[in-house]
Amino acid sequence: MAKYLLLKHYRGGPTPLTETPMDQWAPEEVSAHIQYMNDFAARLEGTGEYVDGQALSPEGTFVRYDGEGRPPVTDGPFAETKDLIAGWMVIDVDSYDRALELASELSAAPGVGGKPLHEWLELRPFLTMPPAVTE
Repeated sequence: MAKYLLLKHYRGGPTPLTETPMDQWAPEEVSAHIQYMNDFAARLEGTGEYVDGQALSPEGTFVRYDGEGRPPVTDGPFAETKDLIAGWMVIDVDSYDRALELASELSAAPGVGGKPLHEWLELRPFLTMPPAVTE
């Protein structure tokens, strides 16, 4: 089994096919989208492929260390041009092909008018430790 992170972006990545921001969707469209995501996660829980997932607020701040005794340096809240992560899901699947299949299915979550979003999702494998070399 291999773990993958599926990242949903508010913006960033290739140009989406649908560019209507979620804050401009009708309430029933938002509800249908969230229900699709919940149903998807529930189905993967049933197959043992779901690990965890969360939606994220669009607010955020970049933070970095600025030296001993100095306050953290921040950049934010996010500027319009910065990428924002809308949410994430961790899956644990048998193969990269299965991860692609599930990411593609999640990309079909409904949006405006109930049509599939065809949104770009970022699929990232978890970094694993290389096998130990023994002599």
